[in-house]
Amino acid sequence: MDNRHRQQNTGIHRTAQTQIRCIQINLQHSKAATYNLLKTTDTDETDIIFIQEPCAYQNRPAGIGKEYRIFTAGTGKHRSAILIRSSNIDAIIITKISDEDTVVLELIYNYLKFYAASMYLDIQEQLVKYLNKMDEIMELTKRGKILITADTNSRSRTWHDLITNTRGKKTGGVPGRVSTTYNKGRERKKYIQ
Repeated sequence: MDNRHRQQNTGIHRTAQTQIRCIQINLQHSKAATYNLLKTTDTDETDIIFIQEPCAYQNRPAGIGKEYRIFTAGTGKHRSAILIRSSNIDAIIITKISDEDTVVLELIYNYLKFYAASMYLDIQEQLVKYLNKMDEIMELTKRGKILITADTNSRSRTWHDLITNTRGKKTGGVPGRVSTTYNKGRERKKYIQ
């Protein structure tokens, strides 16, 4: 249970946090979107931000204050990042499977250890490349809890879009399959039939 409460005219303040607040967003490389995101997360005290297409300058995320720990991988144009604001969350990047499009972290908060991933799936690349990457992440983290966020560049009614395109048909079942895999002991399963 989240033990946050509102104080009159002073916004939201934490008393004792027992949950981690996370959000996911595609910033589309926008300075304005980055600014608005950080203003919003300052107000609602978000702990972890999963970003796809961050605003960048010289291949480094730009416009993000020093109060955030920024996690990216690779040396090229970063299309995925994870920001952590809370100093109570320890984080280590898993360099073995992280790259410009995928950031995987091992996180420890109090007595909870889990993994988190932020992924950007390039619409110009073959989808199987990213589904294999998800398989790799699931295999590496099979003994722990995992949260994977992604911009799949697809459309599907699974996530309440009006239409489902071909790419959406292939990625639409991934969340259910990952969830099913997790609930059944995390046996390795293929995502595409």
